[in-house]
This record gives sequence, C-alpha cells and structure tokens, in this order.
Amino acid sequence: MTRVGHASLTASCSVVRRVHSIDELAKEENIGRVTISRLKAAGIENLEDLVLYNPEELEELTGIDFERALRVIRTARRIVGWEARAIPGKEYASLLKKREALTTGVSSIDALTGGGLAVYDIHEFAGEFGSGKTQLCHQLAVTVQLPPSRGGLGGGVVYIDTEGTFSPERIESISARFGVEDPLANIYVFRPLSVDELEEFVVRELSRLVKGGSRLIIVDSVIALYRAQFRGREWLAMRQQRINYMLDWVKRLSRLYSLVAVITNQVVSVPSAWGVAVKLPAGGNIIAHASTHRFLLKKTGDAFLLEVLDSPRVARGASVEFRIEEDGLHDAR
Repeated sequence: MTRVGHASLTASCSVVRRVHSIDELAKEENIGRVTISRLKAAGIENLEDLVLYNPEELEELTGIDFERALRVIRTARRIVGWEARAIPGKEYASLLKKREALTTGVSSIDALTGGGLAVYDIHEFAGEFGSGKTQLCHQLAVTVQLPPSRGGLGGGVVYIDTEGTFSPERIESISARFGVEDPLANIYVFRPLSVDELEEFVVRELSRLVKGGSRLIIVDSVIALYRAQFRGREWLAMRQQRINYMLDWVKRLSRLYSLVAVITNQVVSVPSAWGVAVKLPAGGNIIAHASTHRFLLKKTGDAFLLEVLDSPRVARGASVEFRIEEDGLHDAR
C-alpha cells in the first residue's frame, strides 16, 4: 500500500500516488538493462526508493558512475512527478494545514501540539529514565492504528528499539482502552545491536515496511547505541556525522511517504551560569537541528510534565501535565 504525500514540502507540489516499478526505466533512452540490474541487485525495486538517493550515494551503493547515477535519479523524479520547483507561500501554507496529525491519546498534549503529531515532522521526546518516553511511544504505536475519524492514521508502525524496552504486554493493555484489536499484527519491531545495523536498516529496509502500510516511525532511543559505541572525544565528530545521516534518512522517508517520525533521547547534565546543573537532551546540535519539535519529559510528584524546548509552532516553555496508568497516558486529574 502506497502512502500519499505532498512532495511540495521538500521541493515540489507533486503527489506520490502509486509504486512505480524500477523496470519503467527500460522505456527511457540511455538507461540499459545492466543499469537496472545493478539497481535491483542493490535492493532498489521501485522508483520511489530511487528518488530518495543522491547520485553520490547511488554510485557508492551500485557501482554506477556518477553521471549515470545522476541521470537515473532525475529520470525517476520525472516519472513519479517529483518536480523540483518552488510554490507560492499561500499554497504552501494551505498544504501544511491539510496535513494529517496523529493523536497522542492525551487531549492536553494534542491541544499543545496543535492537534497532535503532524506528518513530515520529526518529534523528539527527551527525558531521564522513568519520565514516560517509552510509555508515550507505546501509546502512539496503538493510536496510529485508529481510523482518521478517531485521530489515528489507520496504519502500522515501525518500532526501532535500541534499548530493549518494547513491551508487547504494554501494547495489549493500552490497545484494550482504545478498542484496537490485534495491535501487534501492525507493529514491526527491530532491535539493532550496533550502530551499523541500525543505519543499514533505516537506509535499506525501512522503506519496504513503509510501503507495506506503516505510518509511524519510532526510534527509542536515538542516542543509546551511538553513546555506547563511539566513546571518547576522538570519536565525537564521527558519531555526530552518523547520527545526522541516519536522521536525514528518517526525514526523507517521512516526507515522501507522509509519515510521523518520533525519536526519544536521553539527557545530560550541563552546568548553568548560575551554578546549577540543568538537564538537556543529549546529542548536541545535530539532533537539535534534525528535530522539528523538541519536548522534555519530567516526573513531578505523582504526575508527569511535558515541556516544549523548541518548535516552529509552539511557544518555548509551554507545558502540560499528564499521568500514566495501567492503560497508558491520560490527562492530569
């Protein structure tokens, strides 16, 4: 099943309507069977996957020379209607207003975010252990399966679990509250053991699951493997580059296939000017720039707090309280 998404939110106003076979390139001049065979051998089966690549990436992946890779990608863009052109600001604003949004199942959080978590965007939720990050992810994995009339997207989810905290029992408990039957049938869980395995999955396998009907990508957590496997300052630049590349692929897929992307993040203690250490999301500017919306989760007595760190639509510092029960997240009492 193919997802519909406005390409204008990247560079054009075309719409991805169906999957185009890579064999359609055979109808074009100067693109031979050998080139198509190399693309297939690299796991690229349709033109929608092909337009995600830069020519440098395609050259490295398939061994096709740069000029041929550039021609193949531009041809694929033309066939699928992915035109590189600007659109008027009013049209752009109208497209943004028409975007689908995913309910969190907590009305106060939905109100704060302007109706839920919007497609195309990356939503970062940072916090200490026990602040509710994974609980929120479990709830979103259920609400995405609801029909649009109930705030869902009527699709599945790809849940990338880097810390081993995914709980099928928790999913079942939350789904009973929302009336979602057999929720685990629509959830694909991937447990990477290394950074390389994580990146290979995102770049090479994620698009296949998305075309199968998934509407939500969850990475819980985005920083865990990178902090553990790139130790020491001498590895910092490499770590940041690889985080950036992985998140860029999440962003590409989200925009092409009209997905909601959610990442969780750990926090670090940073000394402040007045001598008190503050908790800030890990990962530095790379994750900060990659995330469209950034939220900090905190435990406050018997309740939990969600605070806006940065967002193009919500005021910095705005916050709401919520509570966590056996059947998921609820509004504060």
